[in-house]
Amino acid sequence: MTAGLSVSDVVNVDIVMSPLATPYRNFGAGLVVGSTNAIDTRERIRSYATIDGVSGDFSTTDPEYKAALRFFSQSPQPDLLYIGKWAATATAGTLKGGVLTASEQVISNWTAITTGSLKITVNGTLKTLTGLDFSAQTNLNGVATVLTTALSGATVVWNAIYGRFEVTSPTTGASSTLTYATAAGSGTDISAQLKLTSGLASAPVDGIVAETLVTALQALANVSGDWYAALIAATLPSNSDVLAAASYIEASAKKRMLGITVQATTAIDGSSTTDIGYLLKVGNYKRTFVQYSTSDAYAVASFFGRAATVNFDGSNTTLTMKFKTEPGIVAETITETQAAALKAKHINVFVNYDNGAAIIQEGVMSNGYFFDEVHGTDWLENRIQTDVWNLLYTSSTKIPQTDAGTHLIVITVEAALEQAVTNGLVAPGVWNAAGFGQLAQGDTLTKGYYVYAPPVSSQSQADREARKSVPIQSAIKLAGAVHSSDITINVNR
Repeated sequence: MTAGLSVSDVVNVDIVMSPLATPYRNFGAGLVVGSTNAIDTRERIRSYATIDGVSGDFSTTDPEYKAALRFFSQSPQPDLLYIGKWAATATAGTLKGGVLTASEQVISNWTAITTGSLKITVNGTLKTLTGLDFSAQTNLNGVATVLTTALSGATVVWNAIYGRFEVTSPTTGASSTLTYATAAGSGTDISAQLKLTSGLASAPVDGIVAETLVTALQALANVSGDWYAALIAATLPSNSDVLAAASYIEASAKKRMLGITVQATTAIDGSSTTDIGYLLKVGNYKRTFVQYSTSDAYAVASFFGRAATVNFDGSNTTLTMKFKTEPGIVAETITETQAAALKAKHINVFVNYDNGAAIIQEGVMSNGYFFDEVHGTDWLENRIQTDVWNLLYTSSTKIPQTDAGTHLIVITVEAALEQAVTNGLVAPGVWNAAGFGQLAQGDTLTKGYYVYAPPVSSQSQADREARKSVPIQSAIKLAGAVHSSDITINVNR
């Protein structure tokens, strides 16, 4: 092509890409909170899509695995689970080496070394290792054993799953520390070959003192905002600690839930006023749900696993937790009096009926609200918030402070409410509360919802100058769910 004047001088074309809309939150994202050492306090949290992924990190006897198994055993199957670390006891300092490639793992790389050396500081004490002889070793576990012996305290293991060496301090608590390995200055340096050096190894993780459950939940919330329901897969702490955790979840600006399993039989004692189920009930906790199970300490993970399968973007997909089943959980056989005690304390239970069926009942939060209502309205709040945010955020110009601009917000809210009707959360019904706008008490919400925005001319000058929209109010009628029925059979001879 010949040189010449730029075509842009005559026809100028610019491509303007609109911002990517903010995604909706996942209200099926459970978080199993456990205290085994597969995850350290620096990493804190991992995500899993299947039980196979969990089994790669945890043994089948670990509480985290058992809880995850309950979660993923539901049908349909949920698709996302987080597992988080709770330092229920003091932890040890750790150093995880970099991943060795297949060629780096060949044992002949190590048997040729008879004068290996490195330096590493354990609990503030510099240790210089020299004369490390690996010639007699047949695998990398043996290499780790030689290192452990030389350290005289700290432990080195070969993690075959992740293909790395891991060093653990012999003590726990805040003074339990490790540093990166460095060259000793003599012999054959193996610090880099072990991939325990800076730039190759993960950052050293200092030990910490034992933390409360609420401290762990706060740390997990700081690390990830994705999880929705924390499910405890460890020995429950004192009642006061559980109540503190429930209070934190209750007060959190980001809507979350806390699920616990109780096994003490005081739960089915109607006269007991000291068990955690009763205390959560009288504390009126809306965001904590409890399940009683004498056979399974992780039953509540199955409870939430079923709830996690709800697709709020679908049609007729919402559900009530009553009448659902818990695969792998042994149902309780209890008396009517014991069932009444659980119901009075708002404790859920997977229970046998005399017709051969076993179901969850009642499907409630500790304050008595039905689980599906809290779950569904949390979704609806996020849906409206996200949709209005995206309206403002992705607009190529602006949403004006006019009635036309207000209308754009109103129809955005209405679209979210329409999806709530589609998925079964909201349905037409009579509005039995105080009215607003054109809505009066006793009116029928024919669509299941009503949205009202006053004219912009009614807005105060201060709000206009602050660039606020007029207040937008919505009314919705929850669809509810049938949990029992009275049927009369009139017989005529």
